Formats: sequence, structure tokens, C-alpha cells
Amino acid sequence: MAPDVAIIGAGFGGLCMAIQLERAGVGSYTVFEKADGLGGTWRDNSYPGAGCDIPSHLYSYSFEKYASWTRRYPEQPEILGYLEHCADKYRVRRKIRFGAEVRRAAFDGLKWRLTTANGTETFDVLVMGVGQLNRPRLPDIAGMSDFAGVSFHSARWNHDHDLTGRRVAVIGNGSSAAQLIPRVAERAERLYVFQRTPNWVIPKPDAAFSPLTRLALRYVPGLQRAYREWTYRYAEGALYPALAQGWSAGLLRQRALRHLHDQVADPALRAKLAPGYPPGCKRVVIDSAFYPALTRHNVEVVTDGIVRITPKGVQTADGTCEVDTIVYATGFRSTEFLAPMEITGLGGRSLEEQWKDGAEAYLGISVQNFPNMFLLYGPNTNLGHNSIIFMIECQVNHVMSCLPYLSANGPIEVRPEAMAAWRGQLDAAMERMVWGAGCQSWYKTDQGRVTNNWPGPTTLYRRLTARPPIPAYRLAE
Repeated sequence: MAPDVAIIGAGFGGLCMAIQLERAGVGSYTVFEKADGLGGTWRDNSYPGAGCDIPSHLYSYSFEKYASWTRRYPEQPEILGYLEHCADKYRVRRKIRFGAEVRRAAFDGLKWRLTTANGTETFDVLVMGVGQLNRPRLPDIAGMSDFAGVSFHSARWNHDHDLTGRRVAVIGNGSSAAQLIPRVAERAERLYVFQRTPNWVIPKPDAAFSPLTRLALRYVPGLQRAYREWTYRYAEGALYPALAQGWSAGLLRQRALRHLHDQVADPALRAKLAPGYPPGCKRVVIDSAFYPALTRHNVEVVTDGIVRITPKGVQTADGTCEVDTIVYATGFRSTEFLAPMEITGLGGRSLEEQWKDGAEAYLGISVQNFPNMFLLYGPNTNLGHNSIIFMIECQVNHVMSCLPYLSANGPIEVRPEAMAAWRGQLDAAMERMVWGAGCQSWYKTDQGRVTNNWPGPTTLYRRLTARPPIPAYRLAE
């Protein structure tokens, strides 16, 4: 008898899990989605210029390669359209409950009890597909509530607020900021970009596919597969070694510095934008329009520390930048993972308490003391060089391989010795990665522990998750 599966989240992870269950003929699943539409981060992040820095043919499921991409790098509407297409093609939309936020999940010894606003339901298996980038992080700046103008986070874009002729402050300069700043600069009367730490930026070789290219990718046998494979191998062979401080680290630095020099003529502005840490310590920004936007006559890069937000604008040590709009492009609460859900496992153990020193999971998927619970895009599975969709598919395949075992034997959990060995392997691998260098990033907890990123090649992760999982698991006690 197939287990009843609860899937939390209808983004790339949750939809992938639902689709694979559907393809395997397992219809006893329910997808809980807190919003009124699917898509996850690609539903939420609809700011001007929103898109992906992974090529479109790689930022998609391997089983649904999709020949309708119009650009080398997909923009938000196309990605959301792709997910809508997948949900309809594989008939999983009917299993999604929209507006159904899961508040609590508790393991009662045999099953998981999920609580929503509509009551409590029980399931055999709990799959968390909420991802790492779903809860916006607002900065801790005094006076934010005093601002008399309009303010919002980039992931909660206020589309009713026209920026034409406005005086705008953008706080933050990561990947989201780099995408939205050029669009805002074209419309605003004045734009202040508040930068705490500069980012390494490399060019984005984006372009629209010509009609002939799109026809070839659609109809020439094997061409789309070959293009996808070449893109994957390049990322794995050239970009990953840079993060591991290997042979391509110097090339990445040179490419970024050349990009900065080519696009920013003013030496003073170049000095502001030159990072003082190794490339890859923070996520490298891939964008070709960001630097030119910062050189516009109506844009000013402000590196003075923010003292407070006033009713009229943003105050630094040198004065106040008067604005009527503030955009917080300050990222997400990425290291908190499943919060604010209350998750309790064996013996009423709190996941929040177990993870108080940083989130961890075996293969980034399974958590000791929490039987039959699996994470997608969990701790230490994020990538700085390749497509997270690849990792999600590996995780879903692992979960699928566990289902027959737990169906026959009851709840299973990861063995303590397997978790300890995994922790040791991660720690050893982290020592060679560039993320440990002196920079702050969303990869790390406030204490400096890297809880988000995978420190190995993706080929290794595929091998590890493809192994029969049973030796690492035991029957729940």
C-alpha cells in the first residue's frame, strides 16, 4: 500500500516531488501551498528585471526539457510559465491546496500530524519543499517604521507604486538588486544605492534565441540535450574549481576585474565597487547591466554606513539622502530553513531547538529524530556554480527510493552514526572552499557556520543520493 505523502510548498522542489509520485503511479499525496498560486520564489520575486543567472535549458527539469525558452537566461515570467506548464502537463495541479499554510507538524510515533487553519490531518510521509529563499529578510535599521514614503522588500514588489520621477533608495546590492537597479534607474529622478560590501560581478552573456535556433533546439534530435549537457559540464568543470580555490580561481578574479574596468571608467567609483575578499566567498553576481546603471548621472553609490531611517529618507554619518521610496533588496532568512513552522519529532523534540547551532541534515535530506521527514533544497545543498534543479532531482530520487522501504517496515530515521559521519565529511570538505574567507553572506549563520552550500561537485552528490539509502536509516524507536 502506498504511503500518504504531504508535500509542503509548490515551487520547483514540491512540484518535482509531486510529479515523480504521479509518474510512479502514487496518487496518495497532497501539496500544501500557503500562497494562492504555485511557483515559490518565482511567484514571489516579480520585481523589474527579475530572472535567473543559470541558463534556461539547465534551469529546468531533466524530464521536461522544454523547447520554448526564448532567452539564454530565463526571466521570471518565463520560469513561472514553465512551472505552470509542468503542473498542468503532469496533472499535479489538482493535488495542490492553495492558501493552505502549514503551521505545525508533529510526529506522533507513527504518522505526521499537520495543522493548518482548516484543522489537522495525518500523513505517513512529510516532504518539505519550502526551499531556502522564501522568507524576506528586512534589515535591522532604526527608524524604519518612521519613513513617511513608500517602502517594500524586493520580493514583495509594490507594482501599484510608479517609480517614474521618484527619488528612490535601494538598500542592498546582491543579485536581486543588480537586476532591479538598471530598471529603476531608467525611471527614477534620483537613485541612491546603499552598499555595505561590494560584490564580485561577471558579465552575463544573455541573448534572445533566434527563431532558427529555437526551431533547431525543438526539432533537431539530441541538440537540446547536448546543449544542456555542455552548459552543465562547463559550470562543473570551470566554475566549481574557483569556489574550491582551484585552478580557475585566478581566472574568475581576472574576469571580474576586467568587467569592472571595462564598464566603470571613474576610478573613484571603481574603488568603491572593488571587493576586498576572494571571488565566490559571497555569491558572484552575473549581470551586464548593473555597472552601467551605477554610472548614470542620476545614480549615486553610497558606502557610508546607514545610521537610521528618517521620515524623509536614509540618514548616514554625512547627512540624509531624501527619498520618497525605499526598496529593501536585502535577501532572505536563508539559514532558518523551515521556520516559522513548528516541527516536533520523536519524543516531542523541537526541530528549532535541535538546529539552534545551525541546520544540518543527512545528504541535506533527512534529520535525525524526525522519521519519515525529507527535505528538498535543505541544509548544505545550495550551489554557487550550477543549477539547483539538478540537486532537487537528486533529492527527489532519493526520497522515492526510500518510500518502498518505509511502506513495508514503518517509519525510518537516519542513524546517528550516519549523521555523524556526514557531518565530519562536510566539515572536512568545507575547509577547502572559499566561503570560509572573511566575508558575510547568506550562506552562513551569524556565527559563521556555512549551513546552505554544498562543498563538493554535483557529480558526487548525484552518486551519494543514488546509493541504496537503507544502510543509513533505521526503524524509528
